[in-house]
Amino acid sequence: MKRLAVKKGSTCMACLECVRACSMSFYKVFDPGKSCIQIVEKKSGVKPMTCVQCGKCAQACEAGAITQNAKGVYMVNKKLCTGCGKCVENCKFDAIFLNENGVAQVIEEKCIACGKCVRECPQNIIHIHACDNFIVVKCSNKDKGKDARSVCPVSCLGCGICERICTAEAVHVVDNCAVIQEEYCLGCGMCAVKCPRNVILDKRGVLT
Repeated sequence: MKRLAVKKGSTCMACLECVRACSMSFYKVFDPGKSCIQIVEKKSGVKPMTCVQCGKCAQACEAGAITQNAKGVYMVNKKLCTGCGKCVENCKFDAIFLNENGVAQVIEEKCIACGKCVRECPQNIIHIHACDNFIVVKCSNKDKGKDARSVCPVSCLGCGICERICTAEAVHVVDNCAVIQEEYCLGCGMCAVKCPRNVILDKRGVLT
């Protein structure tokens, strides 16, 4: 999957074009507080920052709600989070916050790697690279059509719409159930949008 990163050795002018592009794209307003990318002042100057997976938030979390997945990305278990805020206090990059429900949320999870901030940055210091996949299939039921519907309201019927809509050929129906190959998935979310049963989920809540 994809996430944003800043090229090493590059110089940021703090023009805020990346911040503006991000907040305008999703909230139709220029508001740095609504942007998934932030400009941070450091001793060496200013620079755009996203989560660097340092793990400080996980170390500070007494509830054990922040863990590192198989691909090295830190994720928040919302069921375990107590909303104490220690992860926020310990993150040097302002890449984690408590959302409206009082639950810790990594800003990176909101980013869909649309690339608008990449295109808007006059210094060309923001780029996109591989990360964890956030488009997932909620079902693992291998029963066919009617049998699948009888046991679960979101069971995959194996209709194949997701398979046909995926330009990257990352989705395939195997044993009557959709399967996403993460190494090919572009994270566009079209399979999630087109699924008539809402079986495919965007874990960030942006598309579904």
